[in-house]
Amino acid sequence: HYVADYENLIKKIYRMLKAGGNLVFTVEHPVFTAHGTQDWYYNEKGEILHFPVDNYYYEGKRTAMFLEEKVTKYHRTLTTYLNTLLSNSFIINQIVEPQPPENMMDIPGMADEMRRPMMLIVSAKKKM
Repeated sequence: HYVADYENLIKKIYRMLKAGGNLVFTVEHPVFTAHGTQDWYYNEKGEILHFPVDNYYYEGKRTAMFLEEKVTKYHRTLTTYLNTLLSNSFIINQIVEPQPPENMMDIPGMADEMRRPMMLIVSAKKKM
C-alpha cells in the first residue's frame, strides 16, 4: 500500500527469486484503504456507527493520517493484488485476513476490529 508501481515491483521480485522461491507480503486490506481516511463514522455520542467503504474500484493514491502524520498510500482492489501475481507466473499459496484472537476481545476497541478487515497477508511461490 506504500508502493506506487505494484506490478513493476512484482516483476522485479519474480526475476530475483529462485525457482520455487516464496514471496510473503502484507498490505493494508483493500477494504481498509478504499475510502482514504481510514477512520470509523461516529454518532453524536462518539459511538462507532460503521466503517466507510467508498470508491473501492477507483484505484490510486490516497492520503491518510498515521501517527498524526499525513502519509500517501496506494489503494488497489483485491483482484489487482492477486491477479498481478497470477499474471506474472506466481502460484498463490495462501491468503489470510488476520483477525484479533479471542483472548484480546476485552481490550478496548479490539472487538470493533472484528467489523472490518484491516490487513491482508499473501503467500505466493515462483513456478519451478
